[in-house]
Amino acid sequence: MGLFLHPIFTTRAHVFQIDPNTKKNWMPASKQAVTVSYFYDVTRNSYRIISVDGAKVIINSTITPNMTFTKTSQKFGQWADSRANTVFGLGFSSEQQLTKFAEKFQEVKEAAKIAKDKTQEKIETSSDHSQESGRETPSSTQASSVNGTDDEKASHTGPANTHLKSENDKLKIALTQSAANVKKWEIELQTLRESNARLTTALQESAASVEQWKRQFSICRDENDRLRNKIDELEEQCSEINREKEKNTQLKRRIEELEAELREKETELKDLRKQSEIIPQLMSECEYVSEKLEAAERDNQNLEDKVRSLKTDIEESKYRQRHLKVELKSFLEVLDGKIDDLHDFRRGLSKLGTDN
Repeated sequence: MGLFLHPIFTTRAHVFQIDPNTKKNWMPASKQAVTVSYFYDVTRNSYRIISVDGAKVIINSTITPNMTFTKTSQKFGQWADSRANTVFGLGFSSEQQLTKFAEKFQEVKEAAKIAKDKTQEKIETSSDHSQESGRETPSSTQASSVNGTDDEKASHTGPANTHLKSENDKLKIALTQSAANVKKWEIELQTLRESNARLTTALQESAASVEQWKRQFSICRDENDRLRNKIDELEEQCSEINREKEKNTQLKRRIEELEAELREKETELKDLRKQSEIIPQLMSECEYVSEKLEAAERDNQNLEDKVRSLKTDIEESKYRQRHLKVELKSFLEVLDGKIDDLHDFRRGLSKLGTDN
């Protein structure tokens, strides 16, 4: 980017500045993500963060050793610039970009500290030399003024004029070099302008590409929404399919149960068919048994009739037996009387025999 600014690190981010009134709210300094770069300034021996949005410089911050870059979120960081009297904020597209920028900030801050120390050493060294030369010149002058005469003073005046002349020559050379440097700086400025023009063209092209990417992003987002809706529909269909599968599983289990019951019924039907084959034989046996039963019933009826007649006969025989007992008893009583009479007659006979 020219002879005096050397790029070190470049990234892209959204640039913000703190609101100078509230010191709380962030104000966007760029409408879109812009290029943010670390540069080394050769002329000033310093490090800068520079960002350009079109033809506008939105960041030109010189890094000092006392600056601190703070991560406030996963994709946002900030640092305070006391010279610019503001706070810059950068929003990155990823946490990795923020981490790289913060690491580079720390590295550049350390380099700025080393450069400042070296510059301080050079200043101290030059000041020491100037003090020593200053101390030596008055002493020599004083010595000449005290000990020397007018001729000596005149002789010392010539070297002083020579010294002034040489100093003037050095100043002329320095002016000539500064004029050359001015021309060089004008060339560098022209180069910077051309570079800015190229950067503007590149930014315009990038803006056009960003618009194209925005359109493509919008198309992709619409497509993504459509796909999400389609996925939701498919998930709903999948849930319905799962419910149908569960119903089918239940129906399969029910069908298996019914098939098992059907097999049992078929087994029972086979048994009944086997039994039905012996039904005619059983019917014939039943008819035979029925006939036997009817015959037995008839026989039973006859037997009952016989029993009734036998009962009647028994009753009559009992009646006759009772009547016979009564007659027998009366006969026995008569017989006993006859026997008694016979004994009496026998005793009478015996008595008669005795008497005879």
